[in-house]
Amino acid sequence: MAFAGIEDIKRRAAENAARSRIESDESPGTPNEGALAPIRHPQQDFFLAQIFDAPLKDDHATMEHPMFSLSKTPDLKIRVYEHNGNSITITPSAAGLATIWDKDILLFTISCLVEAQNRGLPIGRTVRLRARDLLVYCNRGTSGAEYDSLAKAFERLAGTRIRTDITTGKKRARRGFGLVESWSIVERTTSQRMASIELTLSEWLYNAIVATEVLTLSRDYFRLRKGLERRLYELARKHCGLQAKFTIGLETLRKKSGATCSLREFRRQIREIVGGGALPDYSMTFDEESDKVTLWTRDGGKRLRRMIQEVRDRGITTLDGALPNSPIVEDDVSRINLHP
Repeated sequence: MAFAGIEDIKRRAAENAARSRIESDESPGTPNEGALAPIRHPQQDFFLAQIFDAPLKDDHATMEHPMFSLSKTPDLKIRVYEHNGNSITITPSAAGLATIWDKDILLFTISCLVEAQNRGLPIGRTVRLRARDLLVYCNRGTSGAEYDSLAKAFERLAGTRIRTDITTGKKRARRGFGLVESWSIVERTTSQRMASIELTLSEWLYNAIVATEVLTLSRDYFRLRKGLERRLYELARKHCGLQAKFTIGLETLRKKSGATCSLREFRRQIREIVGGGALPDYSMTFDEESDKVTLWTRDGGKRLRRMIQEVRDRGITTLDGALPNSPIVEDDVSRINLHP
């Protein structure tokens, strides 16, 4: 039986997608709300809504490479990471390695700087910010304990030293550096909580911002409870890009994630995260037989565009032109099911 052309592929794919949505217990466009932390500040004050409603941004380099601990337990081990010709040596301070939750400070700062740059405002490596704004933007509480944990996060960010040959903004760092070069509390409230903080970013990170080597993240990133979930979301966002999916071997994923547990324990954690379905924008599957993880965009339209583009890239406008047992017939037709 001869297959019809591209338009027929679109029609059948759309019908298949509609059936998948009906059969699914969850809407494919949304993560499992029950697995996410609550939204702590549903009603932001006017100042925040107007000034700090900036899209959440993350830099390419720290999304690609494992620079942060995924545990809240102090990590005092020196890490050496090498992959595809890039190398990073990360040395923690006595307070431990900067964690992926500490990275919230950088995400807030990057987001504000990118927003200012997009508005044509002058920016620099030294930034002054309000502690409460940072906490609210990152979906954190505003109790005294949260302010105390913020100070410790700044200490870990400044104390963690990095040596790498990875370039940002087409410039290579020639010496060791901290992601935060320095920081200080410049103003306190009447109750002696930090009110305003001044921090200076490393040139390495600032170069990435100036060169717009950043990607937009979902604000639900801040609602992810587990460090590994946050790291998997970063890798999905970085590697899916305009693609519909990203497949990676489990051992390589463990290396890129920065997880320090055994492969057996990592496999257990991956199964748990797959079952939880908490990742914003992406769903995840784990093939036990091949020991591979696939991250899929929840955007069915993106999956469809990818499938059609692959067919067109092979110079075929109808599937009757495909040879028997060719990748077109075996792979592209099977991927008409947009929701694994």
